Amino acid sequence: MKARVFTPHKLDVEAFARDGASLQGEWPAQALSRLADSAAPEAPASAWPAVRWSLEGEARAEPRSSDKQIWLHLEASARVSLTCQRCLQPVSEDLNLSRWFRFVRGEEEAASLDADSEDDVLALTRSLDAQELVEDELLLALPLVPRHETCPEPLPHSNAEPDEEAGEAQEDERPNPFAALAALKGRGPAQ
Repeated sequence: MKARVFTPHKLDVEAFARDGASLQGEWPAQALSRLADSAAPEAPASAWPAVRWSLEGEARAEPRSSDKQIWLHLEASARVSLTCQRCLQPVSEDLNLSRWFRFVRGEEEAASLDADSEDDVLALTRSLDAQELVEDELLLALPLVPRHETCPEPLPHSNAEPDEEAGEAQEDERPNPFAALAALKGRGPAQ
């Protein structure tokens, strides 16, 4: 019997799981356009290392039924450069994920099982684009607020402490808003 050939861009998840098949590979980071859009301007995705991924299918015996549950295990890793929200310089982030997905026959069943389960439940489709799935999961793994542990360059406003004399001179130069109010009050109608 000839072994099936599976491709990640049109993956028959059910056959992949029933065969207990596996796939792995790398994609250039810029091939994942939505992930590449998150890049710091000074460190575009074309300079990032390749995104590594692997998929394993598994058909598990379903309790109280002769049917098999369709499962897909995804592992992926990427190194991305985002903009630090403190110093606005590029910060490298390592993304590593390992997820199991259970596939069921319809959207309604997926929604009801997903709400009640800790597992990720998806509706089974005729073909799955694994690159989109990998990109979705990497996007979800991005930090909400990327930042360095310690910024490489001090922030402009945090490293310069104003000289006390210069600070006093600045205070003297600023007009007091209440002085103008007092002047207006003193010019009121004569009594």
